[in-house]
Amino acid sequence: MRKQMSGDTDEWFDVVDERDHVIGRQRRKDVHRLGLRHRAVHVFVRRSDGRLLIHKRSALKEEFPGVWTSSASGHVSAGEAYAAAAHRELTEELGITAELQRCCRFHACTATSMEFTELFECRWDGELSPDPHEIQAIDWVDTQELPDQIRDTPEHYSPVFRLLFGWYDQQSR
Repeated sequence: MRKQMSGDTDEWFDVVDERDHVIGRQRRKDVHRLGLRHRAVHVFVRRSDGRLLIHKRSALKEEFPGVWTSSASGHVSAGEAYAAAAHRELTEELGITAELQRCCRFHACTATSMEFTELFECRWDGELSPDPHEIQAIDWVDTQELPDQIRDTPEHYSPVFRLLFGWYDQQSR
């Protein structure tokens, strides 16, 4: 089953403090409007040839519409674990189930839209079924060329993707 569109006001998120401890729950629209800390996940899907899947966000997205970002990403629902959210997002956005490896955790900041963010990675060479409500386009990119593309046209990539990929690229050197 595909998730509901981003503007769904019935989605509830855990609101967290500066240490990522739950201090309450709020509706999605209020969390974003008030700039409250909450949680998100991103997944980098890699093929066996090393290419990284990125996707262009739907023009209907409330934040950063029409820009390139991680293979799959989304919010952690209230009461949900980071890993469970990563598996859910991978299935909802790309129609796949894969073994995930946790890479890193990032603190909530402006670049992450005040989201504590966990980055996961998986390998996938099979077919994809991108959700057209979430994803305009997909591309398998060469990770050696991507830093130059991001440097030359940063506005084409979401701020959180630039942050996550910057860390990821440094780890692979």
